[in-house]
Amino acid sequence: MVEQKNDFTEWYLQTVQKAELMSYSPVRGSMIFRPDGFEIWEHIQEEFNKYLRSEDIRNAYFPMLIPKHFFMKEADHIEGFAPELPWVTEVGDEKLEEPLALRPTSETMIGAAFSDWINSYRDLPYEINQWANVFRWEKKTLPFLRTSEFLWQEGHTAHIDEEDARRRTLNVLDEYTRLCEEFLAIPVYKGEKTPSERFAGAVDTYSIEAMMQDGKAVQAGTSHYMGTKFAEAFDITYLNKENKHVHAHTTSWGVSTRLIGSLIMTHGDEHGLVLPPTVAAHQVVLMPVGPWKKNPAIMEKLDEIYAELKKLGIRVRLDDSDNSPGYKFNEWELKGACVRIECGPRDLENGHAMLKVRDLADKEKVAFDDLIATIQTHLAEMTPRLLATAKARNKENEHFHINTLDELKAHIETCKKEDKPTGFVLIGWDGTDETEAKIKEETGFTTRNIPFDVPMEKATDLITGEPAKHTLWIARAY
Repeated sequence: MVEQKNDFTEWYLQTVQKAELMSYSPVRGSMIFRPDGFEIWEHIQEEFNKYLRSEDIRNAYFPMLIPKHFFMKEADHIEGFAPELPWVTEVGDEKLEEPLALRPTSETMIGAAFSDWINSYRDLPYEINQWANVFRWEKKTLPFLRTSEFLWQEGHTAHIDEEDARRRTLNVLDEYTRLCEEFLAIPVYKGEKTPSERFAGAVDTYSIEAMMQDGKAVQAGTSHYMGTKFAEAFDITYLNKENKHVHAHTTSWGVSTRLIGSLIMTHGDEHGLVLPPTVAAHQVVLMPVGPWKKNPAIMEKLDEIYAELKKLGIRVRLDDSDNSPGYKFNEWELKGACVRIECGPRDLENGHAMLKVRDLADKEKVAFDDLIATIQTHLAEMTPRLLATAKARNKENEHFHINTLDELKAHIETCKKEDKPTGFVLIGWDGTDETEAKIKEETGFTTRNIPFDVPMEKATDLITGEPAKHTLWIARAY
């Protein structure tokens, strides 16, 4: 495999295929989720569904085909998505009376339904979530991170007033932060998007941004306060306590299978996947080593360990293939197995097994009597340790003392010469689209978000030197 440090993107492409997470599809820009890849998504779904249930938000499903006139009702929305919308225009030899879009998102379809379902203040808040596929015809694609068809969850809610809607918007952002950091061990930067980066039709968009090992950003999740714009477009009104018909305030929010790409780019190493046990398809792999076929007691012991782990709900595999131990070690490291247990004739004789944790360098000798408890301890400790490692790496690639465009360009050149990531740069911004566009044009850096917890205030705009209105993070991004 290509080494990470030599070509990070090529390393990523080789890893996701050799680890059997995905395959390319015959359709341009789309991909096939193989079982190990899809299982990661299933564990993310399971975890986020716990939050939904705790908040009494129920899952629903809406049609994939959306009539064109729905999009025309909200001008900013159609303008934002028009370049990447695929349309169905005919069935067989028959032209459709109205083109139907493959959904890029479901605000319009769900807005029309809310208009029918919501009548009184007693109906609010009305909150639902959908797990679905969406289509955006991407010109430049990368598996999991940017594909023409991808999987996601999209939450949609309607509220009695702005305060309640904004509470939900930010509450979901907090949950996305917890999901990424505590469950996926991906540290994120939480904040508000600039106007040019807002979701099409939103009043305000908030995001969590993740830094990959090569210093580039991935937008890991977004939550949008829509105001009454979609309510006005789709006539989502309710009778309030004063007996007046008023518009509801709506929100939408989503994370997607981009999280899988972020996971790989955050934790992977030269040997392949490094996955937190929370989502790894293979938490433990058991391997007989040495001349084990001549000693049936080895497999009997491993079968016993397998049954105990399985009973505890641990995702365990037993590799009794004829491949050499070295081949097996490499294969399961590539696939991101969290804990490897080896047992040979001498191990059995001495009452122990050898244990190797994926993200730790050394093997350890563990007595059979202590093995299950030791495995459980390692599985519990691995996710927080991966998060701490990623946070420490991020800190090394955060830059706070770049205050002019020339300094940013010099930073980029230095990183290129020293083969280092350009990382996240904290800058001052005057709040204009012109300076934001200039940064991108001159350096390829884009604004990530205006952080809620600003590490330090920047006084002047990076481009003009005029007083800054905001302090924000910029980075190159996927």
